[in-house]
Amino acid sequence: MSFILAIDQGTTSSRSIIFDKNLKIIGSAQEEFTQHFPQSGWVEHNPKDLLNTTIDTCKSALNQKSINPKKIAAIGITNQRETTLVWDKNTGEPVYNAIVWQDRRTASHCEELRKKGYEKKVTDITGLLLDPYFSSTKLAWILDNVEGVRSRAEAGNLLFGTVDSYLIWHLTGRQSHVTDATNAARTMLYDIRNGAWSTEMCDMLNIPIKMLPEVCDCAADFGLTSQEIFGVSIPIKGVAGDQHAATLGQACFEPGMMKSTYGTGCFALLNTGDTIVSSHNRMLTTIGYQLDGKTTYALEGSIFIAGAVVQWLRDGLKILAKASESGDLAKLSDNSQNLILVPAFTGLGAPYWNAECRGAVYGLTRNSGPAEFSRAALESVGFQTRDLLEAMISDWQGGAKGGVLRVDGGMSASDWTMQFLSNILNAPVDRPEILETTAMGAAWLAGMRVGLYPEQSEFAKSWSLEKRFQPDMDDELREQRYKDWKSAVAATLGIRT
Repeated sequence: MSFILAIDQGTTSSRSIIFDKNLKIIGSAQEEFTQHFPQSGWVEHNPKDLLNTTIDTCKSALNQKSINPKKIAAIGITNQRETTLVWDKNTGEPVYNAIVWQDRRTASHCEELRKKGYEKKVTDITGLLLDPYFSSTKLAWILDNVEGVRSRAEAGNLLFGTVDSYLIWHLTGRQSHVTDATNAARTMLYDIRNGAWSTEMCDMLNIPIKMLPEVCDCAADFGLTSQEIFGVSIPIKGVAGDQHAATLGQACFEPGMMKSTYGTGCFALLNTGDTIVSSHNRMLTTIGYQLDGKTTYALEGSIFIAGAVVQWLRDGLKILAKASESGDLAKLSDNSQNLILVPAFTGLGAPYWNAECRGAVYGLTRNSGPAEFSRAALESVGFQTRDLLEAMISDWQGGAKGGVLRVDGGMSASDWTMQFLSNILNAPVDRPEILETTAMGAAWLAGMRVGLYPEQSEFAKSWSLEKRFQPDMDDELREQRYKDWKSAVAATLGIRT
């Protein structure tokens, strides 16, 4: 039993990756699924798509290398966070589509709560901001808008969970209704100081607390998979939300260490150790990870649109055949143009937290074409990252450790994008040898739990650098470009739908 199966259930696809006893990837499978957009600002998934693609990719990864499931020592799960599911605990049937973290339908509900003076209480208890991004108002929406759901929930017949809970419940044959501390901390229902579901938050949002799962450490006993799935029962031993798993996979174990993951969105986490840092810049205070009952906290900045802007270039504007072409196209752009794209397709995340504004493009000329759009799209990710890091470092009095940003996720494979990121941050950007740090973090949790992988300190020594990007942009140009970005954001925030 010398392999670990890592499940990485993401926003646009599900992946399964098999790691050997040396934490090397030996097999993987990935499957995309349909995104549903019922209305402007609404984003949904079919819950069965999440489950079926997860199981299918697990089996494909195993078959790829002809690995007998009996050789899998444990499963680790990492998942898109905040995405909200409600299902019948007797039949397993979802009562509504999964409402995705990007969804903004509850903006008016959040505004009502804000007007009633609840925002400070929300932040004090959960560390989060009163925003549609988080699970709680999505859950309240399902309870209040899907016929018959509230009465079924109050009768104890329905369960709530983030994606990890939903998958575990089905994978274990409906035996385990659990989550981990990192996913719980993203629901806006969890008291991060006391490590328990908040009755105050549940009462505020009229949510039956009996719907909520049991909360465990990130490395714990989450249950055994049903024999019907793999032909053998496999223990699930590690769970963490995707950004927390990436923090672990990047070995950011020391206070002051930072990582930024570039997937559909961009998420930067700064380890603050055992200190809960209250942000003055609208950053999120969250649980970084929890091991052996000890909670490590973090500051987080969340960008809603990062890799998704490249998908828009490919699928919306159709100026790319493949997402990987974006960097090469950007190289061909006219540097005399200063096209700025603010990708507020579903509003702006940190540090602005505006659910109502929408995307905008500034600086268009008759000569603006696909190359300039590609450059502006990639640069928008660097600009937004600088917004995050400046706010986080301002909040964290200890300062960033070494001033280095560790990056991962699919977009980090683009040398052009990472070089611009280093330029606009005026800081080194380190890309590890293994970019699948999210899956690696989940695998490490599970493998460490069963004794296959080393503890934190030894695991940290195994982190290896593939490439360091150093800034080479003129200081005056850097500041002018960032000033132009801030002006574009200010203009965008004045636009209402």
